Amino acid sequence: MTVLMFGWEFPPHLSGGLGTACLGLATALKEQDVKLLFVVPKAHGDESIPLINASGVTLAADETVVRTVHKRSDTGSREIAVAATIRPYATGAATRAVEHWHWQYATETLRTVKSGSGIRYSFSGGYGPSLMEEVARYADVAGAIARQNNFDVIHAHDWLSFPAGVEAKNVSGKPLIVHVHATEIDRAGENNIDRRVFDIERQGMQAADLVIAVSQWTKDILVRKYDIHPAKIHVVHNGVMPVQVDHWPVTPKISEHVVTFLGRVTYQKGPLYFIEAARKVLDYFPDAHFIMAGSGDLLPAMIDRVARGKMSSRVHFTGFLRGKQIHQVWSVTDVYVMPSVSEPFGITPLEAVQAGVPVIVSNQSGVAEVMDHVIKVDFWDTRALANAIIGVLRHKVLSDSLRSNGRKEIEALTWKRAAGKIKQLYHEF
Repeated sequence: MTVLMFGWEFPPHLSGGLGTACLGLATALKEQDVKLLFVVPKAHGDESIPLINASGVTLAADETVVRTVHKRSDTGSREIAVAATIRPYATGAATRAVEHWHWQYATETLRTVKSGSGIRYSFSGGYGPSLMEEVARYADVAGAIARQNNFDVIHAHDWLSFPAGVEAKNVSGKPLIVHVHATEIDRAGENNIDRRVFDIERQGMQAADLVIAVSQWTKDILVRKYDIHPAKIHVVHNGVMPVQVDHWPVTPKISEHVVTFLGRVTYQKGPLYFIEAARKVLDYFPDAHFIMAGSGDLLPAMIDRVARGKMSSRVHFTGFLRGKQIHQVWSVTDVYVMPSVSEPFGITPLEAVQAGVPVIVSNQSGVAEVMDHVIKVDFWDTRALANAIIGVLRHKVLSDSLRSNGRKEIEALTWKRAAGKIKQLYHEF
């Protein structure tokens, strides 16, 4: 079984859970004798598995490419305006410049291909102002890769790779699986979606032969908001990578009571609710400290909120963390809070439990479906959230129970399990 897989990021070069999930799943699939042709826009060479670097692929000057480019130019299907705000997985992905890439680009491409010189695109592999253009070009490269390789099924991760998956399917005729790790509705909220991203998501799922959702929470959104038939969607929960916690560095604690938020500081992750709950907790534990680890478009607003609330000495902003820095945060944390407004799954709570940290999550999350030994509250109920934090800080029996039982519970939440389910789906075709 050979799978042509498309992703947008891969560790150690990542900005969020998408790359982490791709690593966990790819590693587990390879261990189950699935051959992967894993394509990313830009490979760096230090990844743990071999990747196909889209930046190094030349689109050959053959008639198939010429006809494809010419057809796109005639239909105008390449008209993409990049403006407003894109909310992918990284922070600071706001794009302000408007870039029109349809007739001029297609004509230039056609002329280059006809000259016999071929084309090689350069990708940043990030989430900058040319994101939509890169997504479209990634699809072009996907078509070339599909022509040049033999494989049995196509697997595309999230909207950034959906056009690539669809193009590979059109070229090869092979079945397409699209894997939904998060939706535009999760990232932006129903009233503030980017219609272009929403349409790419919906069209990708419509074109797919099968859709994987990371939770029942996500499946319900796909059925209700994207009008995808329930029978087409299969739920496969994420896993957590095994780590040796005993080897983690230990950092001196700044307080007896440390509460941590670790994630993108964006609407989806509910940072405001964390700050509001912190204000209430300080009435009971004035010596408590709160860590907001991460970066995002709402970070300045959160800093301002803390300053206006006169909590600056109690709330600490670290910026984006990775690797050992995250381990250091876990080593000083007494309770981790994930107050997400809409969380398709949530790998970070599993990592916190793995590190021996008690966890509080919102009911509006996929991870709440698979974890019993965590405290669950509605994201908007900051009084309930504050009470949950106070309970963990105050009652050692509760804290110890969440730690020990949580660790036992996640032993079954492995990428091996997830990969086994997905491998079965591959064999349906």
